[in-house]
This record gives sequence, C-alpha cells and structure tokens, in this order.
Amino acid sequence: MSWSGPPALPTREELAAEVAAWRAAGTRVVLGNGCFDLLHVGHLRYLADARSRGDVLIVALNTDASVRALKGDGQPLVPFAERAELLLGLACVDRVVAFDEPTLEETLRALRPDVHAKGPDYTPDTVPEAPVDRELGVEIAICGDPKDHSSTALRDAVAARDAAGSSDQDREERGAR
Repeated sequence: MSWSGPPALPTREELAAEVAAWRAAGTRVVLGNGCFDLLHVGHLRYLADARSRGDVLIVALNTDASVRALKGDGQPLVPFAERAELLLGLACVDRVVAFDEPTLEETLRALRPDVHAKGPDYTPDTVPEAPVDRELGVEIAICGDPKDHSSTALRDAVAARDAAGSSDQDREERGAR
C-alpha cells in the first residue's frame, strides 16, 4: 500500500453536521483537545480513556498558530498536518478537527458533544470551558493517568541528552588528539 498523503480533515461546520447525525442515532460523542506536539504515552492514555467514555472520539487539535500563542516561539516542533495524521493513526481517535482559538468554547458550541474530556491536570471546576459545558449540558470527564508525562519534559530530556552527548563526544575527540 502506498502513502496517499495526509488525511483531509473536516471543517468544524462539516463535523457539526456529522455529530448531529450521530447524536440523533444515539451515538455518544466525546470531545478532547490539545496540542499533542510530541505524542507520548500520557497522551495515549488520555485519549484511550476519553474514547472509553463514549462511542466516538473527536480530537480538537490546536493549530500551529494557537500552539505558538500558548507555548511560545519555536513551538510546535511537529507541524499541524503531521500531528493530525499521528492522532488519526490511533485506534481510539475517530476524527480530528482544527481549532485556533485560545479556548475550546467555539468548538464546544458548534459540535455539542455529550462528553468533554480533559486531562488529569484539570479538575471539573478548573476546566476553562466548564461554564459553557454546564450551559450546554455537556458532561466533563477527567481522563488519563496522573500527569507524569509532558511534551515539554520530553523535549527537555532530549535536549539534555544531546547536550551531554555533545560534551562526551567533544571530550573524546580532545582526548584522541
């Protein structure tokens, strides 16, 4: 099988129509979100847990511009299209949709999922969109294992190993002269 390029993603409006049809058919829809810059086991556990809360899991993925606004220049390390492709490659993820806003409010209002899944760094009271969730009757689910993993920690660990490796290599080269 040859690679046919990155998957086409639905617009928020297209996905809203699909969600409405699913919900009309009794399908329980879960919405999660995040940057997912360097995919790691914490992400996988969050997404698998989120998917277990319903029949369909949609991931609202921060655009590159919104990741930069949240995390600063130099972010994301992995471009949007590749992050979306990685997420869609996971068995627990059914759809990915882009979002560019600081919070998920607009996407929640457009999609109206049954469940809004957030990671373990939140509580139901600290979810930024909790007032909108309550207004729309959306259940908040805190998903995943304890927050022992992060893309930032992974990036920092790689940088530290690179720095240590360069130092060791430099010492070896100086000693060989």
